[in-house]
Amino acid sequence: MNFIKRALKSTKVKWGRSLLLFAVFTAILVFVLAGLTIRSAAEQAASEAQKEVGATVTLSANREASFQKPAETATSETDSDGTAQERIDPGSFSLTPVSLEDAQKIADLADVKSYSFESSASALASDGITAISSSDSTDSSAESTDANQPMGGGMPGGGQMTQADFQVTGVLASAQNSTFSSGTATITDGEGIDESDKDTNQVLIEQTLATANDLAVGDTFTITSSEDEETTYELTVKGIYESSASSNSMGMQFSMMNPSNTLYTSYTLANELNGTAEDNTIDSAVYTLADPENMDDFLAKAKKLIDTDTFSLQSNDAAYQSMLEPLNNVASFSKNVVLLVAVAGIIILTLIIMITIRERRHELGVLLSLGESRIKIILQLFTEVALCMILALGVAAVSGNVVANVVGQQLLEQQTSSDQNTQTNDAKSQRPDGENPGGRGGQMGAPGGSSNPFAVSDEVSELSINVTPTQIGFLALVALGISLLSVCLASIGILRLNPRKILLN
Repeated sequence: MNFIKRALKSTKVKWGRSLLLFAVFTAILVFVLAGLTIRSAAEQAASEAQKEVGATVTLSANREASFQKPAETATSETDSDGTAQERIDPGSFSLTPVSLEDAQKIADLADVKSYSFESSASALASDGITAISSSDSTDSSAESTDANQPMGGGMPGGGQMTQADFQVTGVLASAQNSTFSSGTATITDGEGIDESDKDTNQVLIEQTLATANDLAVGDTFTITSSEDEETTYELTVKGIYESSASSNSMGMQFSMMNPSNTLYTSYTLANELNGTAEDNTIDSAVYTLADPENMDDFLAKAKKLIDTDTFSLQSNDAAYQSMLEPLNNVASFSKNVVLLVAVAGIIILTLIIMITIRERRHELGVLLSLGESRIKIILQLFTEVALCMILALGVAAVSGNVVANVVGQQLLEQQTSSDQNTQTNDAKSQRPDGENPGGRGGQMGAPGGSSNPFAVSDEVSELSINVTPTQIGFLALVALGISLLSVCLASIGILRLNPRKILLN
């Protein structure tokens, strides 16, 4: 009799055994398919995130070079063991502003998706506006005014210090600034600063400041520079933004450190306020790359356009890596699931077939005594397993997508939650007010919020999991491989069977 017919009849008669094989195969193939689809979806999401998020590079003054010991400012000293050491003049530290021409050359490189130029300054209130302040900051202002009188131990040359009312952040486009791109600040009325506002006096003001001074979009007010109080600037309100940044003790003491007193203008106006308009320079430039994988090539090209001894390029793909971390974890886990389930499936099926062979020793002995070859007997066993495999493959193809979506989403949520907790703990270890000292002339960073130009994007919160024909084809190959290995391992004993001995027993 043909071994295929025998396999069909055996499958039908021994329906309990067939049902067991079908159930085991279905469970194996469903989880293998779920692992394959989850991994594929995670890789696809990672690829899309790579194009969406990009990575950032900041061009700024090289602070390390600023701390080096120039020959003209170094003095020789001898320590206790007689070793000569050089010591620089503490007042010789200075930062070289970034050339706008060099910054634009880098911005013109093909790998740049978007960029922003930033410059900082401070200003005093004049006509039509009053800074948001507290009694503490008012008292501090009075003390600062008294301190302006020449006195011993004061600033060289009897210099005076005037407390500024506003922190002015000059940008090329406010949408590219980290405060807005991270969602800390959102525009509630009017429009943001963009490239068309270059060389204009358009300004973005905070909602609390606008309400307190009864200002609306299109209104004007006057400020003066902290560097030159004789020159006034009439600013036009282009937009009003709302900030979720919280104030701190510095904001209570100094008006300019209050988040509500931050003005966003074009970087050209900020340069006028800090007295460097003629220098054609900026504090820093931030570039967002279209593809993080091109980071090394971009840095190599950009370094050829600047003096690396004076300026530095700092790369940061934290947003990209932060978004990819849960995806990579999910992809790795799903890969391990496929391997573990496949190995476990081979072991379980091998044991089931071995038990079946033990129960069918008399049947196999009769077939061998009738002249049936051992190869055909093994093929009969494989056919019986393959029939159950085909039915299980159909069930897995239908239900695998549902299982993959449920399991994949739960895995992603767990990984994302774990990653967010890690970021929260890391953030707590940073300065609570998020301030970043720096800027030109010792100006403070964006008050009450983060002046970090690297805005961390939202985590990927959903996977698009769909079963494709390619995955079904690969699953069929995996199922076929599991069947072959299981039958071959279990059939080793058949090769040693002696039909005469089996029948005598």
